Amino acid sequence: MKALSRMRARRRDEAHRVATPLELFFDLCFVVAVAQAGAQLVDFVAEGRAGKGILGYLYVFFAIWWAWVNFTWFASAYDIDDVPYRLATLVQITGVLVLAAGIPSAFDGNFTFAVIGYLIMRVALTFQWLRAAHNETGAARRAALRYAAGLVVVQTAWVVLLLLPDAFWVWGFVPLAVAELAVPAFAERAHETPWHPHHIGERYGLFTIIVLGETIAAATVAVQSAVAKSAVLGELLPIAAGGLLIVFAAFWIYFAAPIHEYLRSNRHWAVPLAGLAAAGAVAAGVYLASRQAQTD
Repeated sequence: MKALSRMRARRRDEAHRVATPLELFFDLCFVVAVAQAGAQLVDFVAEGRAGKGILGYLYVFFAIWWAWVNFTWFASAYDIDDVPYRLATLVQITGVLVLAAGIPSAFDGNFTFAVIGYLIMRVALTFQWLRAAHNETGAARRAALRYAAGLVVVQTAWVVLLLLPDAFWVWGFVPLAVAELAVPAFAERAHETPWHPHHIGERYGLFTIIVLGETIAAATVAVQSAVAKSAVLGELLPIAAGGLLIVFAAFWIYFAAPIHEYLRSNRHWAVPLAGLAAAGAVAAGVYLASRQAQTD
């Protein structure tokens, strides 16, 4: 690790580019967030509030996924691993944990902690983009400045929405989510920031494993309950086996072909969202099925 370096874009053909320990640490915090989202979905469905639970899960999972995407694609282009970069990343990790802590209240319609968590993350990420702009020139500098400006504008809109009555979230969430997705398109209209195909492929694979790991945990709980309550052994073991089968199949399908061979543009960051959200919901389904088997 260097004390201070010039933040310049890394090469897309850099050899041996892999996920760093700091990135793995960053991902670890998302384990908490994904687990919180799944647990809340289970509770809402079990309480007969499936509609509200599914809507809350979609809101929250989008927030989790987009926070991870913002960091990951920036890091693929500009990770220089010096002291300011590490400190900014640790600030972002703090924001992720605040977001995770606010997930239960977000399911009930209170997005205060979720917005605060994003605000913390955005302060650090905006600093990173401004730092990149300071050390870049030409189109690369303009792209970095556009990213910084886009983050500030959209985050300001979220804060304003938070100050409005709760009913405005129903109408305001989708337009602001679209605005979030539009920031990369706006920033990279004239210049595509560099990213490393192997690095991005590995990062998405690791995040997929995190989400699938929640289903492994759910299956483990089902087996544990089956051992403790032999009366429902015949019902819980098939649930656990089915959950594991789904995880194994999803893993096999996702890693059947090297993802880096299919990445042609950084516009592909959006492709895995639906699959990741569905994978997270599978864990909730296994938890819910095992709970139901024990109460029948």
